[in-house]
Amino acid sequence: MRLFISKNTIQKIFLLSFFALTNVHSYAQDTDEEEKVPLIRIDSLYREDQFFFAFTYNTLQQKPTDLSQNKFSTGFSAGILRDMPINKDRTVAIATGLGITYNNYIQNLAITGGSNNAVYTVNTGDYSTNKFSQLLIDVPVEFRWRTSTYESHKFWRIYGGLKFSYLLHDRSVFTDATTNAVITSNKDFNKFLYGLYASAGYNTINVYVYYGLNSMFKTAAIADKSIDMKALNVGLIFYIL
Repeated sequence: MRLFISKNTIQKIFLLSFFALTNVHSYAQDTDEEEKVPLIRIDSLYREDQFFFAFTYNTLQQKPTDLSQNKFSTGFSAGILRDMPINKDRTVAIATGLGITYNNYIQNLAITGGSNNAVYTVNTGDYSTNKFSQLLIDVPVEFRWRTSTYESHKFWRIYGGLKFSYLLHDRSVFTDATTNAVITSNKDFNKFLYGLYASAGYNTINVYVYYGLNSMFKTAAIADKSIDMKALNVGLIFYIL
């Protein structure tokens, strides 16, 4: 028995076979492309570049006899640091940057006279205002150790280093019943200051301490005895990426 297949039927079978093979090939290509899509990797060459803000309680060290701080003296710092990792895991780094600091010291060192001929006495009597303040530009250079990874910015840290500061502006005020002395640009203040500092903590909030290595005054004296006071500032520092 012979089987006869018409020409139209052969054409239909051919077209159906062609479309079926085309769809299978397209599906295989789509599957291969999906499998070849590269995984997006988090950059492991990260840096802890950071803005920082610090609030401090300011104290004076190596004070002259009878000099005291009887009110809360405060300071504020802000700036940015450039992070430069030095090990493969990027947990050790050095950093430097630029900052600005305002420090206020409330105490009983009366500064009278003028900016070129200031007179210094320790006032043990009554007064309404007795303080001096400084505005400084800072260049910190620090060594960093932290437990950070490129997947998380919440980590333990210990940072420390040396801070160099330039005095932009100073102002002292002494007011009592008979005197109202306001002095700016006092030539006796040291223009260049430097000191050690350290910060430690977890995540954003960290404790901070700074100790000045040179005297805040260059030529000031009480009864021919040099004033060699240094700063010790303690507070909190906040790091923001």
